[in-house]
Amino acid sequence: MQQYEVIIAGGSYAGLSAAMALGRAIRNVLVIDGGDPCNRQTPHSHNFITQDGETPAAIAQKARAQVAAYPTVQFLTDIVTDVQPSGEGFAVTTAAGKQLEAKKILFATGMKDVMPDIAGFAECWGITAVHCPYCHGYEIRGLNTGILANGDMAFEFGKLIRNWTDKLTIFTNGPSTLQPGQATKLAAKGISINEQPIAAVEHVAGVIKRIVFKDTTTLPLEALYAKIPMHQKCPIPEALGCQLDEHGFIVVDFFSKTNVPGVYAAGDNTTMMRSVAAAVAGGTKAGAMINKELVDEGY
Repeated sequence: MQQYEVIIAGGSYAGLSAAMALGRAIRNVLVIDGGDPCNRQTPHSHNFITQDGETPAAIAQKARAQVAAYPTVQFLTDIVTDVQPSGEGFAVTTAAGKQLEAKKILFATGMKDVMPDIAGFAECWGITAVHCPYCHGYEIRGLNTGILANGDMAFEFGKLIRNWTDKLTIFTNGPSTLQPGQATKLAAKGISINEQPIAAVEHVAGVIKRIVFKDTTTLPLEALYAKIPMHQKCPIPEALGCQLDEHGFIVVDFFSKTNVPGVYAAGDNTTMMRSVAAAVAGGTKAGAMINKELVDEGY
């Protein structure tokens, strides 16, 4: 059975950053990744200094090439399907049936978006239907923009997005649960509220053209923000006993440790700050902290 000091489940930005930190610490590391990142449709990555405007795939490809230059880091195209405590470390099983062992495990497995039951929405996700103004807001500034949200989330998101455009409509996709005072404040800023149930998002190659309501009426639109549900892409951390917070993120301390000894997590699966830059930072810290723990265990 192949043995490693660290196995990293997930080889996007957090996983690669952790692998680089560990490779530079001359640790024997295996990165396991299935090649299905959540931002695969996103045409450009922004708000990441030195990489602003680059495609997510190009950033990952360059990062992987740089990490591969460290000879103690190896890569495996596969998916981790099971992790069990074993001796002083962990036994890892992959979808291809490989049996591996590691002293430490890092989950950099990200989150999975749950698409709403709205035709065309998924095809626009990451292109003109987006989740983050800091990642995408500048590119769609000033456009005729919608927000798919309701209640307190709609109010807070409406206040935020108003900074990027004054052509803003909140789509509650059914009866509004906004408080009267919230609706009044939004109206004072020119933000309208539409309660009609939505049937579809019409688009061309992911570029939104209009919203189609269930009564067949339509409304022109060019961009749409949405806070859609998401959950852990990998169920293994929770199965291992890792604590999740009320939003479904893995709880980690300042050192990127979970509550399960030897298990770490970094990237989108630990935080609402869902961006390439944040994932890179989280992975770098996790890699350094794992190395520190391995060092301490040797004394």
